[in-house]
Amino acid sequence: MPVRNRTLDFSTLLPYLVLLVGRTPIINVTMKNQTVSRRQFVKLSAAAAAGLTILPGFRFGLDQLPAPMTRTLGKTGFEVTTLGLGGQASLQWTPPDVDPVTIILKAFKMGINYYDTSNLYQGSQLNYGKAFRHLNLIPGEPGYDKKLRESIFLTTKTHIRWAKPGVEDTDEVRDRTQGDHGEGTVGDLKRSLSQMFGDGQGSYPEGAYVDMVLMHALNNIAEVDVLYKGLETPIDPEGNFGTMVVLKDYRDGTNLTGLNPKKEKLIRHIGFSGHLNSPAMINMIQRDKWDLLDGMLVAINSNDKLYLNHQYNVIPVAEAKNIGIIAMKVFSDGAMYSKYAAWTRDHNGVVRTVGTREIPSKPLIEYALSTPGIHTAIIGIGQISDDNLKCQLVQNYYAAQIKSGSLTEERRLEIEKSTAHVKEGKTNYFQSPYEGLTPPQNIQVMGDKELEITWNTAYAVFQVISSSLSPMTWIF
Repeated sequence: MPVRNRTLDFSTLLPYLVLLVGRTPIINVTMKNQTVSRRQFVKLSAAAAAGLTILPGFRFGLDQLPAPMTRTLGKTGFEVTTLGLGGQASLQWTPPDVDPVTIILKAFKMGINYYDTSNLYQGSQLNYGKAFRHLNLIPGEPGYDKKLRESIFLTTKTHIRWAKPGVEDTDEVRDRTQGDHGEGTVGDLKRSLSQMFGDGQGSYPEGAYVDMVLMHALNNIAEVDVLYKGLETPIDPEGNFGTMVVLKDYRDGTNLTGLNPKKEKLIRHIGFSGHLNSPAMINMIQRDKWDLLDGMLVAINSNDKLYLNHQYNVIPVAEAKNIGIIAMKVFSDGAMYSKYAAWTRDHNGVVRTVGTREIPSKPLIEYALSTPGIHTAIIGIGQISDDNLKCQLVQNYYAAQIKSGSLTEERRLEIEKSTAHVKEGKTNYFQSPYEGLTPPQNIQVMGDKELEITWNTAYAVFQVISSSLSPMTWIF
């Protein structure tokens, strides 16, 4: 019998969906007393088969969205939404038929309050600048909405390791942005402010700031050594020093480096990001005797354990230091779906669909956000739509409404199993290969009268290393 203009509650609808899908679909539904036409019913069934979140009322305005869940972003104290807007996808590699500004504006309208971008992301910061003008977020301009600006957390990134330009780097320490504008760390910071709040040519208004700057894509300990120069060593005004001490000047309004003569305060927090090397990121945190690091952006998805994983290595270390932890690469940079498993080169690599029947987006988002220590997940948006079932932003928003720790370990293992076969398990091209449980490394014995033994920690596989897992016997 045709289903036409009947009022169905979910208990009536579910058996039909189960018959069509072959199992109880992974869906969130609040549909009691909603009118469902035949066309809508067919569409709902297809959505259930694809594992999409069926939304309350099926059709609604954004003002009917539930209030977003938030978590405290570590020691920043900021209540951040569990979904953040990534600065890549269509904000960076914009397809010809997409307006990236509308993506940002829609995220604001939905109540998302964590925003990500970078100096490395082509036009991403300029697109934020256009959106911020629509939203009256330019200090000094008529109608400046100071309250709205304070309600969001805006993060940008620098790949520069040395404070001053003109360094001849080794292969281990490579400043990819150095050749773009040649102004060192300070130039990178001011470039961000100019593109998002100023004229895009170097000027920015008084009162402009970013909430956090991340030292981006930390890959090895040689880079960590550079970043800490000027903190672990004296500052040589005639020589060079690392990015961290300059960011500290622009956070605190000091001029220890001689590179902040106006003693400006342009940033609120300092952090770093990493895709590849959990041991190098652990080293970065352990050397922070000044308690400078407030944030860490890290790759985490359900194929993490197929590599030298982050969830049992650097993430617990950051959590122990109460660092705000932001998840990225939730979909393996799109490699869980249609994208090739390599760095995106242009807009053809941007995924513009919402999940698949085999691998819905919802469980992957839940996996990242249920990983202990994670506060929010940034996801790049390739496609928005007025049709909520096709809108990546709306679908990701609903999937991100999950409480910390609410996914059982059994469910996490199920999700891992469901994605381990994708591209033969070679999705996380950005991550160090699997090593297995390692012994302590670089053991050194020093001292004549008093014996001092130091070593680098072992790295974990399927559990966080603890004294109960790796007892140590001392023999003298």
